Amino acid sequence: MTHPALVVFDMAGTTIEDSGQVPTAFAATLAAHDITIRADEITRVRGASKRQAIRNLLPPRLREDASARQAFEAEADRIYAEFRKNLGDAYRNGGARAVPGADGVIRKLRGCGVKVALTTGFDRDIATLLLTTIGWTPRSIDAIVCGDDVSNGRPAPDMILLAMKLTGVEDALQVANVGDTTSDLESAARAGVRWNIGVLSGAHTREALERAPHTAIIDSVADLNF
Repeated sequence: MTHPALVVFDMAGTTIEDSGQVPTAFAATLAAHDITIRADEITRVRGASKRQAIRNLLPPRLREDASARQAFEAEADRIYAEFRKNLGDAYRNGGARAVPGADGVIRKLRGCGVKVALTTGFDRDIATLLLTTIGWTPRSIDAIVCGDDVSNGRPAPDMILLAMKLTGVEDALQVANVGDTTSDLESAARAGVRWNIGVLSGAHTREALERAPHTAIIDSVADLNF
């Protein structure tokens, strides 16, 4: 087989331009709760479920105190709700744009009979806001899998496996995954995909992506070619 039956693309940083809205929303939301987070700590959780990322960014003392587990979960949910609002406001106020060339690549793939799915650590509301803003409709994509659609976010393979199920592609060796974070690449490796492609248009550097499982690293989805 010279081309995949399904290509799974990440959203922010891969097919949608990353202008810093996510790390800014993380930092501002946590700062409002007197929690200071370094830039490298935010970078490490990029690509993961945003709900889980909030939990991972909270101080260890809050996560490890078993006697306060219920209070921690409630606080984490409140902070996550604030993060969602802050991020949604950032996208509504600043807009969102597709990565140059992403539209054309997706149209070309689907025109050749290749299924296209989007996966994202965002929840359904944020994902819908982004896609509506850039003008992509359900007719543009074969499947969209969000962080709240699966039990385990990246680097678990769950989102890719669900994308395969939704598009009717059973063999992971017929699947390509494209993403801008190490979590994207690790997730794809665990799913067993044949093509595992990192792009340099988003959160992680070439050096970081090269340390993760991959079959290729390219500058942008515009350079994707099977």
